[in-house]
Amino acid sequence: MNNNNIAPVQVIGGGLAGSEASWQLAQAGVPVLLCEMRPHRATEVHQTDALAELVCSNSFRSDDAQNNAVGLLHEEMRRLDSLIMACADQHKVPAGGALAVDRDGFADAVTQKISTHPLITLVREEITTLPTPDSVIIATGPLTSEAMSTIIAELTGADYLSFFDAIAPIVHKDSIDLNKAWFQSRYDKGDGADYINCALDKDQYNRFIAELLAGEKADLHDWEGTPWFEGCLPIEVMAERGAETLRFGPMKPVGLQNPASKTPHYAVVQLRQDNKLGTLYNIVGFQTKLKHGEQARIFRTIPGLEQAEFARLGGIHRNTFINSPQLLDHSLRLKKAPRFRFAGQITGVEGYVESAASGLLAGRFAAAERLGRGSLPPPPPHTAHGALLNHVTEGHIGAKTFQPMNINFGLFAPLVHQKGQKRLKKKDRKTVKAAQALNALAEWQRAFF
Repeated sequence: MNNNNIAPVQVIGGGLAGSEASWQLAQAGVPVLLCEMRPHRATEVHQTDALAELVCSNSFRSDDAQNNAVGLLHEEMRRLDSLIMACADQHKVPAGGALAVDRDGFADAVTQKISTHPLITLVREEITTLPTPDSVIIATGPLTSEAMSTIIAELTGADYLSFFDAIAPIVHKDSIDLNKAWFQSRYDKGDGADYINCALDKDQYNRFIAELLAGEKADLHDWEGTPWFEGCLPIEVMAERGAETLRFGPMKPVGLQNPASKTPHYAVVQLRQDNKLGTLYNIVGFQTKLKHGEQARIFRTIPGLEQAEFARLGGIHRNTFINSPQLLDHSLRLKKAPRFRFAGQITGVEGYVESAASGLLAGRFAAAERLGRGSLPPPPPHTAHGALLNHVTEGHIGAKTFQPMNINFGLFAPLVHQKGQKRLKKKDRKTVKAAQALNALAEWQRAFF
């Protein structure tokens, strides 16, 4: 295709959403100007200048496309030529039924694909003034710079909503005492031994909870009063909700048993492989706002982690997002200034996969518009992409508060039961919903691509 007469679309932000949007545009034959402020301007959590950098290995969660909504979203993205999913599959590491990746290999692969695409121009600079192109995708993510935040506030005419997010510590594998810990996946899923497990008895667990509650926390300053995102609560916040909360969350012992012990475990801490070499392990669900010194002290009370050496301690940062149901239309355009689209976590989708999926949609919507193909209809609401889009464009219109959401089957259109038909069991309903979603996605693709 001759692209000399096609004006480029500007994409701001080189995270998963911006990278995916750029890829979708370029693959459709539309030139892209992708602007990423790193390394000239850093963020609180990014450590490299790679595109699509992740902060934890299991960012893609379950890969079960039949029984899990995020696994279904994976499969839909694969069928829609997702760059993010292709690179994730290329750099996956063992994680039971989940899709975990070597973070560095994944980000390097995305960066290489984007930077070498003939229709993508990657510009390393911070956007500090209102963009002028007639088609712009803002995918600056939850850590949007102050200058860009000001621009977005002026565009939307609305205040941000915000919440805290936190990241979990990473431990060097060779510092874990495998005489006390053992390899096993919950219920022996995947290869059966994809996680390292550290068991606690009742007394050890209660002492651990007491230390969590008493440990010195990060000073939140002006962030006080900002709501946490329920899907990424710091472990201290969970512990504050009740002594048993962690035993029914990230420290649940069900499906796990050390073969060297005959006594059922009261609680279990799991560590998941964080890099392809298998030298680093992430403490599952242990995102935290404890100060670094307190983290090392408290986490070393866990049996098997007494001598733990940390490649990275946990941290805390603030995520920001716009009130998308009030501001965006069904193609992610800003209603009051339709030359601007939004994508990624700034729209109120939560999670790396969801962020990339919204970038995929924004890129496809912008490509159809730029190529003169009219307005591309959104995917049906009983697909994962359609359910996610509905959440951020109409799920909370009129509500006083709009909160981020991971993809889940509760966002899908309900199944229609014929009169006299037996009600499906919960597990079967998920399987039927997944099958209907992939069929609907195929029809959508045939009709419009």
